[in-house]
Amino acid sequence: MTQRPRPHAEFRRFAFELPARTESVARARRLAEERLILWGCDPDIRDTVALVVSELVTNAVVHTASGRVVCELREGEERLRIAVRDEGGPAGPRIRDCGEEERGRGLILVDALCVAWGADRTGHGTAQIVWAELAHGMGEPC
Repeated sequence: MTQRPRPHAEFRRFAFELPARTESVARARRLAEERLILWGCDPDIRDTVALVVSELVTNAVVHTASGRVVCELREGEERLRIAVRDEGGPAGPRIRDCGEEERGRGLILVDALCVAWGADRTGHGTAQIVWAELAHGMGEPC
């Protein structure tokens, strides 16, 4: 597939807001997948993004006192960034030793799949943005 070159400053962005409920995780995954299909992204990167979106939105729903979450996809020249803004909680996200438990492995997966991830406070109370970045080398670029 031939990609047209894009100017340095150009990027694509898509954001959506959902209630912070468990059923919103599947909706967030679908919205992200649909947008990446529209952008012409390879199925491999779509699958990876869907998994990362699921994990970040799940963490926002389960581990914060949020009433809503905002998810943003931003595709730049070299990376695709996934960011989930929540209304926060007392502590930021962290990788933890979950032993034999099935739950609690989300950030371990995010850390393994992404070139970088982190969390930033927004300056509005305890609200935070948890983000992860994928290199375009994972599957075909969008």
